[in-house]
Amino acid sequence: MSKSRKMKVGMVGVGGFGGYRRDRMRETGLFEIVAAYDYNAQNLAQCVKQDGAKPVGSYEELLRVPGIEAMIISTGGKFHAPQALAAMRRGLHVLVEKPLCSTPEETRALLNMQKKMGVVGATGHADHSHNADSRHIKKLMDGSFFGKVATFEMVTAHSGGLEIKPGEWRGDPKKNPGGMLFQCGVHSIHELLYLFGPITEVTSMMRYDVHTTKTADVAHCILRFKSGMIGTLSAYHVTPYRHTFYIYGTKRSLYVDGRAPGYGDPSYIAIQERERGLAEKHIPFKFKGTTDICGNLKSFYNAVRKGGEPYPSLKDGARAVFTVFAAEQSAKTGKTVKVEQA
Repeated sequence: MSKSRKMKVGMVGVGGFGGYRRDRMRETGLFEIVAAYDYNAQNLAQCVKQDGAKPVGSYEELLRVPGIEAMIISTGGKFHAPQALAAMRRGLHVLVEKPLCSTPEETRALLNMQKKMGVVGATGHADHSHNADSRHIKKLMDGSFFGKVATFEMVTAHSGGLEIKPGEWRGDPKKNPGGMLFQCGVHSIHELLYLFGPITEVTSMMRYDVHTTKTADVAHCILRFKSGMIGTLSAYHVTPYRHTFYIYGTKRSLYVDGRAPGYGDPSYIAIQERERGLAEKHIPFKFKGTTDICGNLKSFYNAVRKGGEPYPSLKDGARAVFTVFAAEQSAKTGKTVKVEQA
């Protein structure tokens, strides 16, 4: 593709996960980072070297750079809403990392601004339509493999919450609602939405007293879906790493322990086949297909160039955080809470 057809973008937050996002943008060959801003001078210098971006001294200055079509926002969650709103007001398309934003009010403001300005809005969640595992699971669910799917259990956990220090935004309950449920649980919710459809209500209990922050250290959620499916999602940020997903069917059950293949700890996947109530053994299982880890960026690009809705869209990001907001409300009120729909 010629350089003239690349999408000319500005980028704020180019280190950390922003560095990963830049790697994927280069991999697609579809984007040109015209200018960038990061409060960390070393991160910004690396972006200049790797991507040829013009460095600027503030986000406000970045917004004024001529010729930019879209803004890539890879900052901390508490900055997402104000930065995305400012970009959309200038008529820029936006790709915002996850979690989308911190409050229901911010979420509604983003959706309303996108509709008002008619720009494309995307969220940096995984593109499950191009993820081999997710596609294979969905195919199995649509067939007779499981029999009838009865329920599921998902757990996401790591000990990053123990590293949160006083004054950090991740320790602020107004900016990190639900703790781990907000930070990483939104990934799980996004995947569950792909597999099972809209979530309508949630019942939750949370624990806030394991660590010194005021955010939730432990969250247990029972989710109800429009389809009638119910299942559990648990999230902790004060324990060693775990990411497991179990689907229970009347004919077969599937066990996925995501582990951490990138760190030399391979995933464990197995099924159990029903044998009249016996303690059935685990049978090794493999997912089929290929994964395009750049699918979300390509979808954003195509939506800007050709029209239509990207996946994951701003609405997809909103659906995930609306579930988190409902879960924390449930934990604090002791009641089942309906999930706001995007």
